[in-house]
Amino acid sequence: MMTRKKRRLYMLLLALAGLGTATALTLTAFEENVAFFFSPSDLVTKPPGDKRVRVGGLVEGGSVVKVDDGVTTRFTITDTAHSVTITTDRPLPDLFREGQGVLVEGRLGADGVFVASEVLAKHDEKYMPKEVADALKASGQFKPELPGKPVYEAGK
Repeated sequence: MMTRKKRRLYMLLLALAGLGTATALTLTAFEENVAFFFSPSDLVTKPPGDKRVRVGGLVEGGSVVKVDDGVTTRFTITDTAHSVTITTDRPLPDLFREGQGVLVEGRLGADGVFVASEVLAKHDEKYMPKEVADALKASGQFKPELPGKPVYEAGK
């Protein structure tokens, strides 16, 4: 016969096991959706392997090229210290242009070319994603103001 004390202990252990299982499943689901931010310099010094990451920087002038297949676009982003080549078969945002800050999400290929599944461009001439601004500040290349227009960073 099970005593009241044992029954409580079993119920507590069952509840803890259920909570542990739920926590493990939740963390696993979040891990699949998390994309860490890297600057082009970070990609050179500590490649992420096959993980999905975000890379931010400025689109280099003269680097945007439409590949012969008519769908793929190739361009280079930089943090002024290092550059990384990006390819995407997705449409580019209307505000995408050379010299502007962008954030791309995808995976670094074995050949060193970053394959983007998403390209995000800033929404006006005064905005820059916080991660991009931080990377540019770290490299000493951040320009806090355009002539007559302050730059607003996301998250501030």
